[in-house]
Amino acid sequence: MHHPSNTHKINLVTLGCSKNLVDSEVLMRQIKANNIEILHDSNEITETVIINTCGFILDAKQESIDTILQFADARKKGIVKNLLVMGCLSERYKSELITEIPEVDAFYGVSDFARIINDLGFDFRKDLLGERLLTTPAHYAYLKIAEGCNQHCSFCAIPAIRGNHQSRNIEEIIREVEKLAAKGVKELILISQDLTYYGLDLYKSRKLPELVDTLCKIEGIEWIRLHYLHPAGFPQDLIPVIRDNKKVCNYIDIPLQHINTNILRSMRRGVDKKQTIELIRKIREEIPEAYIRTAFIIGYPGETSKRYEELKEFIHEMKFERLGLFAYSPEEGTSSFSMRNIVSKKVVQTRIDELMSLQQSISHEKNMNRIGHTLKVMIDRKEGEYYIGRTEYDSPEVDNEVLIESKAKNLSGHLLDVRINGADTFDLFGNIV
Repeated sequence: MHHPSNTHKINLVTLGCSKNLVDSEVLMRQIKANNIEILHDSNEITETVIINTCGFILDAKQESIDTILQFADARKKGIVKNLLVMGCLSERYKSELITEIPEVDAFYGVSDFARIINDLGFDFRKDLLGERLLTTPAHYAYLKIAEGCNQHCSFCAIPAIRGNHQSRNIEEIIREVEKLAAKGVKELILISQDLTYYGLDLYKSRKLPELVDTLCKIEGIEWIRLHYLHPAGFPQDLIPVIRDNKKVCNYIDIPLQHINTNILRSMRRGVDKKQTIELIRKIREEIPEAYIRTAFIIGYPGETSKRYEELKEFIHEMKFERLGLFAYSPEEGTSSFSMRNIVSKKVVQTRIDELMSLQQSISHEKNMNRIGHTLKVMIDRKEGEYYIGRTEYDSPEVDNEVLIESKAKNLSGHLLDVRINGADTFDLFGNIV
């Protein structure tokens, strides 16, 4: 491998989820510590390119492969001298990739940071553990509190790629958050494959409520947002923590995946229809302010039109504030891979379109109800005449935004009161109070 000298730059391209982004940020900090300029998702031509891939579902794998091939072409032409591939796709398909794409200098798994650094001819610094170079705007950061997953849902390859659930210890997380707060981070977005499982492996009990309580006490942190709360084993004592803590966003992200009990059983979700409805009702009763984000898989094997109608009725009835839909993607090595009763792609797309249109009307109605209210808004950036921000009910890049007309300078990163005076399906419009 060609060792980059100090005059060379490295471009790190990140694909996939926010958990991957955190991995990239950790690696970028190590590279920077070796006095090498590191770029993220840059269009600039650099001698060394590292691609952090996603291997989760078909579309994501395709995007990863397309990206690798694009850079492999540049490597063939001599524009790129070093091409390194890491992350979920290369963890999962390393041997096939080595055969198929020989232009890549080296493939690494999901946690080979030290090997990557050493192969580049740099020193891996253990004293930098927990430090990273943020790629997000300075005022928010993702916080990964665990690796892997113990759920083994029938459709998901994550445990095969990332292994069993491993919680990070509370002290280590607190140290990282104190560093982030000192850098000016105001919003923490807690992520892992399953936040609700946090602590079971290390402390023999679910410790998410305790962790969140502790993080609320760290000065400078203003918002704490929780991503991916699995409905099975949802810690009931988390509800008062969300409700009574001013810093915890009234935003509850529970990917439900389906509502039909037979499908939930086949998916190995650990809950049935009745339990799911009870959980949603309990959250609605105890935290009336809360916005619920969920996600469903459409076209899972055995999703008959009757079972689909049941899901549609459920979405109509529950009126989730935020909703994601995914077409079922059969993944090698998962227990649903060999299942029969496949739903045709055409039917799946029709169902997704129908549900999206239902969700748009729900979202539009909820947004219209916000007109005349004053909401706290975290300002993310400026675009043209508008500042663009988010309420506590919105996570970056996946949810709604608030557009604010203002002549003021440098409002990014501020948490401001905004009076809402307009709305459409996915955006609110307002003025700073």
